Amino acid sequence: MRKFETLLLLSPELASDARESLLGSLTGIIEREGGKMVTADHWGMRDLAYPVRKVMRGYYVRLEYTGPAQLVAELERNIRNSDGIFKFVTVRLADAAEEVA
Repeated sequence: MRKFETLLLLSPELASDARESLLGSLTGIIEREGGKMVTADHWGMRDLAYPVRKVMRGYYVRLEYTGPAQLVAELERNIRNSDGIFKFVTVRLADAAEEVA
């Protein structure tokens, strides 16, 4: 099991319940593919350094999770198909994740 981190930039126009629903579906994908959520940090609304699709603000969320490598491919496929996510980046934090309590 490897440890990954995905940073999401969400549309500022998403309502709070729509945002939670979207993040809940991503968490469900992680668990369905054999992974385990570690943390979900909501960084909140922030200004962007440059316009993305003519928008200057976005809602940032950082997901930290463990799982097999194919989990990332499935998660990113679903992120690309989701409305409301402007940008994302996934980084492998560690090859072998220590046991998460």
